[in-house]
Amino acid sequence: MKKYTFGILFSLFLTAFTLYSLLDVFVIPRTYAGAVIAEAQETDEETKSRETELNSDVTSEEPEITISTYRENDTTIYVADIVVSDSSWLKTAFAYDTYGRNIKDQTSEIALEHNAILAINGDFYGSRNTGFVVRNGVIYRDISSGGEALVIYADGSFEIVNEDDTTAEELVNNGAVQVLSFGPALVENGEVSVTKSDEVGKAMASNPRTAIGIIDENHYIFVVSDGRTSESEGLSLLELAEFCKSLGAETVYNLDGGGSSTMVYLGEVINNPTTSGNNIKEREVSDIVYIG
Repeated sequence: MKKYTFGILFSLFLTAFTLYSLLDVFVIPRTYAGAVIAEAQETDEETKSRETELNSDVTSEEPEITISTYRENDTTIYVADIVVSDSSWLKTAFAYDTYGRNIKDQTSEIALEHNAILAINGDFYGSRNTGFVVRNGVIYRDISSGGEALVIYADGSFEIVNEDDTTAEELVNNGAVQVLSFGPALVENGEVSVTKSDEVGKAMASNPRTAIGIIDENHYIFVVSDGRTSESEGLSLLELAEFCKSLGAETVYNLDGGGSSTMVYLGEVINNPTTSGNNIKEREVSDIVYIG
């Protein structure tokens, strides 16, 4: 019997060692792996929660834009009512992101290049040698046109200034971010500021028009009218001013009109721009004002 004892004990030892090895290799790592997976699932849930919060914040900050169509003075008028969370949504852009004469592109193309939600043509600074040009706080031209300019400050507020009474440099030093020079001002302090005899250069009394206005803090309007067609006669400056006042605007400024007048929303031109013999076609312009 003694001679088998050693063999039996050795066999038991091997069996015990094998079981321990199996437990160490297979059971313990499974428990650890399960803990890692659970921890990872918790992290994923936390991540999803954070992403939801971020998405909620982004959604709440998105501009509220309402496009309405009106019929006044035998003319179709398009109004974009815009409420933004802060003034950084209100932007400008040059054609091909380049300042200079004869650098032009269609409003819809410039809007597309800048992922604009909503855009209108700007002041077409490139068609003139005078008039302040300030974009994003940078002074490109500091030569007075002798007329009125629209100043947009960093807080999003508007001011109408006479370019002969100041300089672009002074305006920027006072916080101006954008200065547009076309005019005239249509509404100031909630009151119409043009008369029946006011007009832009040698333009006809009734035209396609583009205007930008402010109703309240971070509450803007873009206004574009059709014109020069059998369906729409167009508006005089006084008619445009009176219409914008009826919308509750405190300050409204006239931008380049005629064939330039264009409104683009989500990549689509929603008015009927006229150019080249009153054909329904976009004119190329120097710049845009947009929400994006």
